[in-house]
Amino acid sequence: MAPGSPSERDADDARDAPHASKTQDLDWTESQRGSRFAFRRKQLASAAGGRELGCSLYEVPPGKRPWPTHYHEGNEEALYVLSGSGTLHTRDGAADIELLADTYVTLPAGADYVRQVENDGDEPLRYLAISTMNHPDVTVYPDSDKVGVFCGSAPGGESSDRTLHGYFPRDATVGYWDDEPTDEE
Repeated sequence: MAPGSPSERDADDARDAPHASKTQDLDWTESQRGSRFAFRRKQLASAAGGRELGCSLYEVPPGKRPWPTHYHEGNEEALYVLSGSGTLHTRDGAADIELLADTYVTLPAGADYVRQVENDGDEPLRYLAISTMNHPDVTVYPDSDKVGVFCGSAPGGESSDRTLHGYFPRDATVGYWDDEPTDEE
């Protein structure tokens, strides 16, 4: 193929062109933990080849929550409610937000933005969850006093791309030099 030929330009354009995903073409993944947590999810950004910005369609049944109370140290999130109703709970409850159709909520990184979605309505709560896909990220879970560490792929990204991923008690600390070989043998 000659450089700059129509076939070569078409191949280059296909690599750089925007990509799309349609919710109707994607399968739901489902998650349920105990009687409190359940959701269905379609990873829209991943299906469309997104790299720096994630977007998933969530559907949470009445009376359920998708995730434990948490916040991210490295990623900002946003929610856009499509249908249903619910509450975005904050850590102290003083800034809880009613989630109704056409509500958009920003959730910057950091401890000031502790969050948990709850469907306290009578029908499924459907919303788009949008996030930056920065890694590494540390996700903090204040109710259980643990942290999650994500390297190689952000939370919500491809878990197979992670080089380090784990959950640890928040107070599981060791000294910098603990267990390091400090003397020659």
